[in-house]
Amino acid sequence: MSSSVTLELQPILPQIAANNRLRLFSGSANVSLSQEVARYLGLDLGPMVRKRFADGELYVQIQESIRGCDVYLIQPTCYPVNDYLMELLIMIDACRRASARQVTAVIPYYGYARADRKTAGRESITAKLVANLITGAGANRILAMDLHSAQIQGYFDIPCDHVYGSPVLLQYLASKHLTDLVVVSPDVGGVARARAFAKKLYDAPLAIIDKRRQAHNIAEVMNVIGDVKGKTAVLVDDMIDTAGTICEAGKVLRQEGARQVYACATHAVFSPPAVERLSSGVFEEVIVTNSIPLPDAKRFPQLTVLSVANLLGETIWRIHEDSSVSSMFR
Repeated sequence: MSSSVTLELQPILPQIAANNRLRLFSGSANVSLSQEVARYLGLDLGPMVRKRFADGELYVQIQESIRGCDVYLIQPTCYPVNDYLMELLIMIDACRRASARQVTAVIPYYGYARADRKTAGRESITAKLVANLITGAGANRILAMDLHSAQIQGYFDIPCDHVYGSPVLLQYLASKHLTDLVVVSPDVGGVARARAFAKKLYDAPLAIIDKRRQAHNIAEVMNVIGDVKGKTAVLVDDMIDTAGTICEAGKVLRQEGARQVYACATHAVFSPPAVERLSSGVFEEVIVTNSIPLPDAKRFPQLTVLSVANLLGETIWRIHEDSSVSSMFR
């Protein structure tokens, strides 16, 4: 069975309890994560009514006064992305109309992020479009985790705090006492992410998979740049969707002589046939976080789910107290 692990941070309950201007609300996308964040902060999730009209329209009502409060809305825009994105926009609008002093959208997983530039004619840049929608709805600040590309921070015309799930992943990997490590980027675009990860993982060496993509969700792996023979390879990516890229990378690492192969990612999107691919024996372990909820049907024996609740809770508290967020990752 899959296992769960939580980052060790000390809760700050007494300070939070004395503060009546910090309010936390959850959308319906990942209520369990929101509840964990609330426990870390020593708060209760704010009461809210969410329902649908007969034609599918969403309705949201905040059921307590938030006038003059700093409101944090936790909602990853995962599957079904359109419903959860629309719910987030409606929650933001409801809070603005309820005279909240500041509304922060806490988005553990930012959907529509893969279209972050035009790679062909007549394409939409949906990462920017969604940023415009959230800003237009009335959000004052964004808290996002492991955006698909760092430049998405610049798509927002409001402050954007970008945090990383790597401390949670690194803490878990360190507890396993793995030897002869090499950190591997599954494609050239993830080299910066993998390099930063390797530096914090005992300054491990870096390898890169040279990948040629023929179409969306279809990847062709060509070769490995770097030495992986006889080593424990740790593949690092921001998300696993259909798992085509990371599984092909794992197979090539095996062919190149890697002794063990681990897969690490912050966001477990797990679109079909990801579970079948990931559980096929390519990896010793697949390590992800709970930024996206994982039903039992998407869990398998090699899967380990780490909680980012304490990390998000600490970040929310630091934002609320106007203290440094970046110092958490130094």
